[in-house]
Amino acid sequence: MILLDAQQLSLNLAGKALFEDLSFTINHNDRLGVIGINGTGKSTLLNVLAGKRELDSGNLILNDATKIEFLDQAAPLPPGRVIDAVNDGWEAQAALTRLGMGEHFDRDTQELSGGEAKRVALAKAITTESDLLILDEPTNHLDLDAIDWLTEFLQQRRGALILVTHDRHMLDDTTTKMLELDRGDGFFHHGNYSSYLEAKSEREAATEKADAVRRNLAKTELAWLRRGAPARTSKPKARIATATALQETQTQKAVRPADLHLDFPTPRLGDIVIELENIAMSTEDRSLFSNVELRLDPRERLGIVGPNGAGKTTLLDVIAGRREPETGTRKVGTTVQLGYYDQHSTDLDLNCRVKEFVAGPDREPDWTDAKLLESFWFDKEAQWAQLSELSGGERRRLQLLHIIAQKPNVLLLDEPTNDFDIETLRALEDFLEDWPGAVVVISHDRAFLERVVSDALVIDGKGFVGRWPGGFGAWDQTRRGANTPKAKKKSAKPKGKPDDGPKKRSASTLRHLLKENEKLQAKLGKQKDALTQELADAGDDYAKLGDIGAQLADLESSITEAEEAWLELETEREAL
Repeated sequence: MILLDAQQLSLNLAGKALFEDLSFTINHNDRLGVIGINGTGKSTLLNVLAGKRELDSGNLILNDATKIEFLDQAAPLPPGRVIDAVNDGWEAQAALTRLGMGEHFDRDTQELSGGEAKRVALAKAITTESDLLILDEPTNHLDLDAIDWLTEFLQQRRGALILVTHDRHMLDDTTTKMLELDRGDGFFHHGNYSSYLEAKSEREAATEKADAVRRNLAKTELAWLRRGAPARTSKPKARIATATALQETQTQKAVRPADLHLDFPTPRLGDIVIELENIAMSTEDRSLFSNVELRLDPRERLGIVGPNGAGKTTLLDVIAGRREPETGTRKVGTTVQLGYYDQHSTDLDLNCRVKEFVAGPDREPDWTDAKLLESFWFDKEAQWAQLSELSGGERRRLQLLHIIAQKPNVLLLDEPTNDFDIETLRALEDFLEDWPGAVVVISHDRAFLERVVSDALVIDGKGFVGRWPGGFGAWDQTRRGANTPKAKKKSAKPKGKPDDGPKKRSASTLRHLLKENEKLQAKLGKQKDALTQELADAGDDYAKLGDIGAQLADLESSITEAEEAWLELETEREAL
């Protein structure tokens, strides 16, 4: 069933075409991932589809029965308690708990931070019954456990999904279609993010090959034309011009280069970078960490990981010297030049032009500023734009450039993946891989951590801080170990024996498996009834409600898996 039919959608912003003649349909089981660089109109398109923004031209046809639920980046909440801002029922309470808001049911929504408000709005959006769920950057402000849970929730959720996110693992695990917005055009791909990347790579390789063939053909024709007799010189002038243009023309390339080319020098670090000894910090009601020992290496690649509220930013502030530790000492090498990219955008003069912002208030912009801006994908036209004309992601990218342009040799990055598009993240990963200084980064972006860090500094929120060698992947594999089934050893096959494929199971075996599955479903149903009764008896104990709700959410997941397994077994039995 078609839920939404977009016909030749067009929208311009500040004289720039975000998208033109964009057409597509969303069916009841579609899961569409929308990608593109900052400023190409991803969030604007989602607002159009949710009915929050008008088009310049085109038609958006909705099925009358289609229920749409939309989470935008602003995520406004009504005044009142957190628990009252979400839907009634254990599902919403469980979602709040899973998203790290289980202890905040009675807080006033107007007192929440931006990240906390976004998590409450996300809980409301995903637990509201809808045919089409539209999510704009839902992983911002989520920790790793919450992202894992949300990914699993979206995988099991019935109904259509439109998703904008920089989390590449989530895109890969939850989407069945991709839409790339690029300079007014929309490119569709049937498949998830991995298959999209593979298809894009093949397409670009084919384009480069075709360009090379066209240039060679044009070069041959041009040489032939120029060798013509003088008497014929005036006759083929137009043809010569055409061949020259053909030789110089290429099929439109990717929206921007794949790397940053920021090759300006970075001051060399000495043996001592930053050293922490016996550091302790706490909040008003609990200890965050104590006895922390840390010595950064000149080529450090350290990722700080842990749940929200564990004290990751506090520790980074201590490393930066922004906060004094309650106990312990901090030692900084004489050669250290710090660059700190934090979660909070500094106050910007929105009337300032891009190139003026990079140069700063004390001098006029020059060619070196222009070179840096072009390296970070601000072309000549964009350099004259006012900051008010930039998207939120473009402003954050400009701020990161401003920090890197100061030529630090120690970079501290607090959630750099928020508000960045995937192209920027991929290029930043490449840049940091070869950058000669030290990097300490806080991030919940699994792909970014896998690429960038070599060690993980784990803060569990209960006082433990420990360094985990082998990078994020090694720690994450251990973290998931308890919930990850061990791979079974495959028996060795005699050499030369062909693989006959999986053996078909007999009717009696399938009947037995079906009965066992039905017993399991009955058992899970009784557990659900018991938990539902506990939920009814919990009254206004919101902590208990959230805990029971989380258990019910896990149980619902198990019931769904059992039902799907029964359907597969029954299908196999009927095929005999």
